[in-house]
Parts: sequence; structure tokens; C-alpha cells
Amino acid sequence: MQRRRTSILAVTLTLGAVPAPALALRRAAHVRPRAFASCARLVGYERTHFAVTHGVPETSPRPVSEPSIKAPSPSGSVSPQAAAPVENAGTTASGTSFSTTNNQEPGIEEPDVVKTDGSTIFAVEQGTLYAVLAGGPAPHLAGLLPLGSTGHGAQLLLRGSRLLVISGSQALPIGVGVAVPALPAAVGGQSSALSGVAPAALALPTSPVASVPSIAPSPYYYAAATTITEVDVHDPAAMKVARTMTVEGTFVDARQNGATARLVISSAPRAIATPALRAHASGWVPARRFHSFITGHRYTRPVAACSAVRRPVQFSGMGMLSILTINLDRGLYATDSTALMADAQVVYGSASSLYVATQRWINPLTPATSVPSSPETVIDQFDATNPEHTTLIASGGVPGYLLNQFSLSEYHGYLRVASTSRPIWWNATQSPPSQSYVTVLADHGGVLAAVGQVSGLGAGQQIYSVRFIGDAGYVVTFRRVDPLYTIDLSSPTSPRVAGQLELEGYSAYLHPVAEGLLLGIGQDVGTGNEPSGSQLELFDVSNPAAPRLQARATLGNGSSSQVQYDHHAFLFWPPTALAVLPVSIYSTTPISVPPTPQPLPAPGSSGGLASTAESTGGFVGAIGFRVDRSGITEVGRITHDPVNGASPQIDRSLVIGQQLFTVSSEGVMASSLATLARQAFVTFPSPAPAGGGTSSSPPGAPSG
Repeated sequence: MQRRRTSILAVTLTLGAVPAPALALRRAAHVRPRAFASCARLVGYERTHFAVTHGVPETSPRPVSEPSIKAPSPSGSVSPQAAAPVENAGTTASGTSFSTTNNQEPGIEEPDVVKTDGSTIFAVEQGTLYAVLAGGPAPHLAGLLPLGSTGHGAQLLLRGSRLLVISGSQALPIGVGVAVPALPAAVGGQSSALSGVAPAALALPTSPVASVPSIAPSPYYYAAATTITEVDVHDPAAMKVARTMTVEGTFVDARQNGATARLVISSAPRAIATPALRAHASGWVPARRFHSFITGHRYTRPVAACSAVRRPVQFSGMGMLSILTINLDRGLYATDSTALMADAQVVYGSASSLYVATQRWINPLTPATSVPSSPETVIDQFDATNPEHTTLIASGGVPGYLLNQFSLSEYHGYLRVASTSRPIWWNATQSPPSQSYVTVLADHGGVLAAVGQVSGLGAGQQIYSVRFIGDAGYVVTFRRVDPLYTIDLSSPTSPRVAGQLELEGYSAYLHPVAEGLLLGIGQDVGTGNEPSGSQLELFDVSNPAAPRLQARATLGNGSSSQVQYDHHAFLFWPPTALAVLPVSIYSTTPISVPPTPQPLPAPGSSGGLASTAESTGGFVGAIGFRVDRSGITEVGRITHDPVNGASPQIDRSLVIGQQLFTVSSEGVMASSLATLARQAFVTFPSPAPAGGGTSSSPPGAPSG
């Protein structure tokens, strides 16, 4: 690939707004899902469709990029530019400020592997829950709680003295005797429509796949389960399990607004693999099993009554989407549920709504010549204003598929959605080429109808990252070059492209760092268009018509960061303009002496851009940068104590008071917030063997 100079391009007429009346008519056919009148009706519906589909779902296209990730998105009416970010931060009763999870929307908590209340850090590592007291001058380990087989891959939600641990058992395939072809390796495995797992990202291909079948059904039913554990953490030294609930299905995502947590679970019916269950509602409606360790009470019941299960007017598969609504002030026993006969792939939450998106179902028996040239994503909106219940209020759709949750954003009653018409691997020679859209939807009598749209973004490319901030949108598409589009959404019915900036490489995650400043984290690319190393790019978008690259820092060949596929790994602390990201740099050339990591230089005088020479040594840890209008400057690097000669990967970073804490599988390090200099290291000991008690209180003296 021949490299190009950064340039600002004029917006062409192909990037225009679609008239709102035409869009509204196009979406008028969408009708709200309806409830079943009885269990007999539900069973009859499922058996009828099973006879046609044999329980085999369609294969969902998957984004080919490493997904762009989440972060706080300020609200409020602003001009089309990045506004000063609302901090994902809290303050303890004593006045100590601390950072929270890097959430997409301020105040809407997302599950993560680390949570804090400003005095205690709760972290799940290698199947164990650890509690580290961090409020005093010497951080120390207060207690630990082995979580058993459900602890691996678990995520947390915290409310006062209650901690929810959300984990999933491995989905076990059970053959159902349906002979179908396997997916090509390029597409990435089993269909998410069956397992309920959100589409996984694939590595960036160096060349597009010439032709891949549009539909490749799976022969398996996945017997997955989601376990929700309520842990009493009022005394971190004696954490204990209070209640558990196990739900048949795969955990997709969750959102917490105040005391209310909403968990989205996608389930495949057991009746697919067990013929004897096909005549019973229990074969089609997933079950939930509850156990209270406080009272000893147990029960098993369906996630929802048959009359409460809704079905789309257009058949959307045999799986079921369940939303559990949990009042964390009352505990896990106070759980309500909502069920919809559809898949769940992307979840987005605002202060008033929960949105669940999935690609429209296509009959796997559809001839290849009749398969639509572009997929469509169905979006269901649920009312989240009632703290005890979650109610379906509207449904609609947009062309193409979504990258991730950042493709959705609610603002002043409108839902903005960024989508790409089709994966580039469907058929590289197919005409017209893929394009991307930003569509504005509004609730019209239970229908999410499109009232405005920008089309023609990135012809032949796909979306790699999206960020909506106020009444502006930022979309990065990539295939050979990386255009950053600025979208003016101040008039929802007449959105327009305000400007465009052409760059090298791509940004996989966009984060607002100040008013008019947007930080992109992604990859530089080599001559063959392959990812070559991590980079940070600072964009000045104060003038939406002329966005420009203000500063750039590269980490060298062989570098990568979790932030490219998990936005929770990113920390930005506005009071000190500190950005922290985990980084791995692997040597690409032989070396004879131990390497010394070299800091990034301050922004240079040539165009205000900063860069580094190619890395000559390895590094695994976290790097802190000062990111402001002057550019991108490295503050320092953090590594945790090596194990067997190798430094563990740092998973999360957070701020409490004047300290920066980093978390790895081996422990928690406290560093100076100003210099990132090491202050203390708290080691995570191995948990006691199973049966040795629910908690242990190891020595609290930190090392370091």
C-alpha cells in the first residue's frame, strides 16, 4: 500500500441525507411484537417453525475489525464537535475522588472484571474474587472468595454492600442430527444466533475473501448457562455468597442505572436437542433456578410466563432473549423478567431505555440466489424508567450490521445508529460495493421509524470505530486508508457529513478528552495493509468541516493494546489529562542486550506530531500519556512483578485519590498519579482449596 499524506477531503454528493418521508415509509412495515395467548399457542408456534427450520439459525455476519470499544459519552446540547467529557468518576463520603468503569454513557454502569467504591477494589482474577483496601496510605488485601468453576470470565456490578458476579458456563454442543456445512474459517465459527454470543471480532485480513456463502447453519444446540451470584461485601475481609440464580442461556451484556441492574441473556431452546420436550413449554422457554443461602429457599421456574413471551411479526428464529431486572437494594430475590423470541447480539443502555440489536433472521433453506444482498439489523427498545420492570415499547431496523454498542446512541429522544451494508468478505466483486450509514430513528407508535439518514460512507470499506457525542457523530471506516467522518446531527431529520479526514491506519476506539478533542487508539498499518503496531491519534474536531490530526504517537512494530477490543481496559482521568492503556510490545528483531523501554518524545515541531522509533525490545504492562491541546506526551510505564520470568498482562487501571492502581492476574500495584512511580504491590495469593470456607483473610502487609 502506498502511504498517503494526511489530508482533508471535500465531502462529495454521494454522502448525502436520505429524505425522511421515504425512510419512514420504508420502515412502516415494522410492527411491535405480540404476546402469546397461552402456552399451547407458544408450543404450536415453535413446533411449526421447527418443522421448517429444524432449529437451525442463520449465520450472522461478523465485523472483521477488532471492535472499537466503549467509553464515557457526554450528554447535553452542543455544536457538532467533541464536548468536554463527563467524568466516569465518583466521590467517597470523605471526599476522595475515584474513577469508575469506563462506561459508554455517564451514570450507566457496565459490568467489568474490576469495580471500586473508592475505598475497596474488587477484582476477579483466575476464578477468585479479591478485595483490596485502597483508601489508606498502605493498600493491602482484605479478603478473597473462591468462585469455583463459575468464576472464570466473570464480570461484576457493585451497589453498596452488594456485588453481583455474572458468569457463564462453557456452552457444550449437543448434536441434533442436522447435516449442514461448517462455516469457513474466514467467517469465524458457529452462528451467534444459536449460541447467543455477541458477534466476535476477527483479525484484520490482509486481503478480502473472494467469496463466502451467505448462510452456513450450525448443527449444534449449545447448552449454555449464566450464573448470577449475589455476594455480601459489607465486610471485605469476610465476603460471602448470599444468593445465586442460574439461567439457561448465554450472558450477552448488562446495564446498571442506580439500584437497577438489567441483564440480557440469549437462550437456545432445549427442545431442539431433546425431542421429548417439543410438546411442552419447558422445552422452548428457558428456566431459571434460584437458591438463597440466607433462608435456604430454592425454586425453579421459567424465565417468563408463556403469556408474557413476545414474538416478532416476522419470524426471527427459535431462540429467546431474556432481560432480568434486579433491584440491587433488595437483592437477587427481587427479580423481574421480560422475554422476546429473538436473538441478542448488541446491547446499549441510556438513562431511559435499553436497546437490544440483532441481525434479521434468514431461513437457512433460502437459495443463495434469493439471499438479500445486504443484511438488516433489528433493534428492540425497552423502557428502563421503571426500576422494577423492563417493558418492550418499540421495534425497528436499519440496513446492514452493527460493529458494537458504540454504533448506538440515544439523544433527545432519537436513536442514532451507525451500520455497514455488508461484510467485505461476502463477495469482493459484488456491485454495488459495501457502504456505511448513520440512521436516525424515532418511536412512532411502537415503531422505531427512520426519520433521517446519511449514506455512502466509506465505499468498499467498513466501520472500525464510532462515537456519538451530543449532536455530533464520528465514524472511522477502513480498508486501505482510514477516513474519519464528522457527522452533523443537530437536525435529526436532516443529518449530514460535515467533514472528512484521511489518515494512515485506523482507530479502533474513540474517546473524547476535552471540548473539540478526540483521541483515537488503533493500529498503524504496513505496506501490505497489515496491522503493524499500536498508535494514538489526537484529532482536533472543533471545526467539524475541517477536522485535523493534532498529534500522533506510535508504539512501534509488534505493539498492541487491549483497548482495541475492550474499552474497559482504557482509563482517562480528566483532572490530570492522564490516559492509561495496557500495552504489549514484542521484539521484532534479534537483540543481544536487555532492552530498555524508551519513552515517547514530546510532540515535535513538525506539524505538532509525535512518534517513536521502532521498538527494539519487549514490554508488557501499562503506559500513561498526558493528552491535552499541546499533544501526546508519555508520563511513564508500569510493569507488575514478573512470574516465571515474564511480566503479567495488566488488565485494568483506576484512580483513587492521588494514586493510580493497576490490576493484573498477580495483584494490584499502587503508583503515583503524578509520575506513575511504584509505591506498593499487593500480591494475589492462591485461594484456599474448595471446602475450606467461603473466605480467607491473608496477611495485609503490601510488598514493594
